[in-house]
Amino acid sequence: MIFIGERINTGFKDIKQGVTDKDPAPLVHWATKQAEAGAGFLDVNLGAVSADPADMCWMIETVQGAVETPICIDTNKPTILAEAIKVTRPGMLINSTTAAPEKLDVMMPIAAEHGACIIGLVMDESGTPKSVDKRVENAGMIVAKAMECGMEPDRVFLDPIVMPLKYMQDQCKMILEAVRQFQLFSDPPPNTVCGLSNISNGTTQKSLIDRTFLVMAINNGMSSAICDVMDTELVNAALTAELMMDKQIYADAYVRK
Repeated sequence: MIFIGERINTGFKDIKQGVTDKDPAPLVHWATKQAEAGAGFLDVNLGAVSADPADMCWMIETVQGAVETPICIDTNKPTILAEAIKVTRPGMLINSTTAAPEKLDVMMPIAAEHGACIIGLVMDESGTPKSVDKRVENAGMIVAKAMECGMEPDRVFLDPIVMPLKYMQDQCKMILEAVRQFQLFSDPPPNTVCGLSNISNGTTQKSLIDRTFLVMAINNGMSSAICDVMDTELVNAALTAELMMDKQIYADAYVRK
């Protein structure tokens, strides 16, 4: 399971203030904590705080100065990505493209050129799909474009677009089925990812819902999640699910390992 740390995001007040004041302390704090918790990537998201690529570059350089964990460059703006990728160490993940041609035809070649992996949201110009078939169709377009650009399918992280359980309960089973069908595209299959906290948006049992959904998604082939890597129960549940799926070798200390 690849855990992508969600915390370096200007949606959080301390990160927003740090970027505004150019104070590295909150970014360094959360980069260090998430790296120590075992994050495979650290998502760095400038959000709506600024449209200046220099601010994203400052965030990335600050995080990279604190830890060795690879960066997930979280922007759908090609102008910001073009500058941010220049200061990011090799092995980065780009978050994200969609299946819409105007986005896919720009973002995928950038990922290919720089040897990056990329998250593909299975939506297009018509918006977020509500059916399994449309999710799979859009996912197929993303994988096909990656292969056209010379990328192996497992460098693509397909995001089925998780909907809030509280407001769109019927979508949960469709998302899980789409993840299962993504595994049929290739061998090895593309990676799959989700913004995990979306499933519990607006609920009173966030941690329980997040970890239950993640365990179910792992059973269907989910290989990564943008999540709270500090949530020990969530991480331990995911590791145990992978153990039961025979993706890890059992040892008494498997959680600590």
